[in-house]
Amino acid sequence: MDRKRWECSALPQGWKREEVTRKSGLSAGKSDVYYYSPSGKKFRSKPQLARYLGNSMDLSTFDFRTGKMLMSKVNKNRQRMRYDCSSQAKGKPDLNTALPVRQTASIFKQPVTKITNHPSNKVKSDPQKAVDQPRQLFWEKKLSGLNAFDIAEELVKTMDLPKGLQGVGPGCTDETLLSAIASALHTSTMPITGQLSAAVEKNPGVWLNTSQPLCKAFMVTDEDIRKQEELVQQVRKRLEEALMADMLAHVEEIARDGETPAENAGGDEEEEEEEEDLDHGPEVENV
Repeated sequence: MDRKRWECSALPQGWKREEVTRKSGLSAGKSDVYYYSPSGKKFRSKPQLARYLGNSMDLSTFDFRTGKMLMSKVNKNRQRMRYDCSSQAKGKPDLNTALPVRQTASIFKQPVTKITNHPSNKVKSDPQKAVDQPRQLFWEKKLSGLNAFDIAEELVKTMDLPKGLQGVGPGCTDETLLSAIASALHTSTMPITGQLSAAVEKNPGVWLNTSQPLCKAFMVTDEDIRKQEELVQQVRKRLEEALMADMLAHVEEIARDGETPAENAGGDEEEEEEEEDLDHGPEVENV
């Protein structure tokens, strides 16, 4: 190996650079570079050299191979520092004013507020975000196969929909239709009319109105409203009767529990009298 060592002007005084050229083997002609500190310690890489020097010297523009400072990197660092200083002097605000977007899929609209600690900051609303975003078609099918159970782990019977409500779309069942109507009543302020277009039955993916539930067009008449009111009145009456019966049963149970101690007291007195008679019986015989 051919070794050459000389002073490195890019590093502090006393540092030396060594270049070792290989003369044999498959890597003949290639050279390795090493650096030696004034105390004679050997360094084989730039990270090792940077750890040793620490904050005493900036090696960001130092080329370990040639042992020189690259002027192109120096100019770029200077321009970056000037730009940072000028932007800080002008007090340039952050251009990223986009509000955070909720990434979770939800059928219910939930507002998102951007909160900052700086007192001069204000929450701004983006007019483009106010526009209704496109909805996923046939999202109700995600709820298929899910059932509700009560506290006793018994299946809760679903609601029976009127016969006039007929579903629209691929694989539409009574469960998906119920989910679609419940969601429309909860999230939309528009009247629920169903799919008014007749072409939706031929190709629901093209002619489907996403703001309406997956059912054919229907109309609620005054007779339907009257029947529903009668049904509600009947349910309320049965509920009132059940609550009244439960209250009376509770009162009767309390009254029955109140009589039990008196009866037990009377029985105790009779038992005591019988015991006294038994005690005096032998004495009478002896007399």
